[in-house]
Amino acid sequence: MELLVIRHALPEAEVRDDGPADPPLSPLGLRQAEATADFLAGETVDAIVTSTMRRAIETGRPLAERLDINPERLDGLKESDHRRASYTPMEDMDEDHEVIQEYLEDPLLMFSDGYDTFRNQIHDAFDAIVENHSGQVVAVFCHSMVASVYLQTVLGHGDPFALISDYCGISRVTASSTGIRTLRSVNETAHLRHLP
Repeated sequence: MELLVIRHALPEAEVRDDGPADPPLSPLGLRQAEATADFLAGETVDAIVTSTMRRAIETGRPLAERLDINPERLDGLKESDHRRASYTPMEDMDEDHEVIQEYLEDPLLMFSDGYDTFRNQIHDAFDAIVENHSGQVVAVFCHSMVASVYLQTVLGHGDPFALISDYCGISRVTASSTGIRTLRSVNETAHLRHLP
């Protein structure tokens, strides 16, 4: 089977007092999601799986509507900092932003439940998708660190920050029921080049 691992589109910034931030897509993000759907609608996609976070759900929605597929939502695909009360797109952060400061202090602080727990959660979530969708092509709409950590485990690489995807970047993984995983492409973005 084939996994299309897709980072969500550009979201809005959000700060909340009543719980974790879960922002919607920005106007540009909505266009990115539509462009991704236009591109993938021309391929075979048998199933769609999204994180339970709003930005991933909204990114997968246009493709689901085009293909008339009811997406499955997996809590195990949530972003590493899903408990944080604020969300700022990376390109809007300056060097004094708390996330940048935490990263400089210790990059693994980005993982709310600890890096090993997060990595195991991601590994288990993708293994469940492979098991439940044998022989299919599955578009998985998730998050930057989710995609990065999964690709890191496929490659057996030690650095979770080595393969960061762009918004709506598509990585392709062929997955066998025997456990063999083959990375076929990383961070395809040609479908977004017409956007600013």
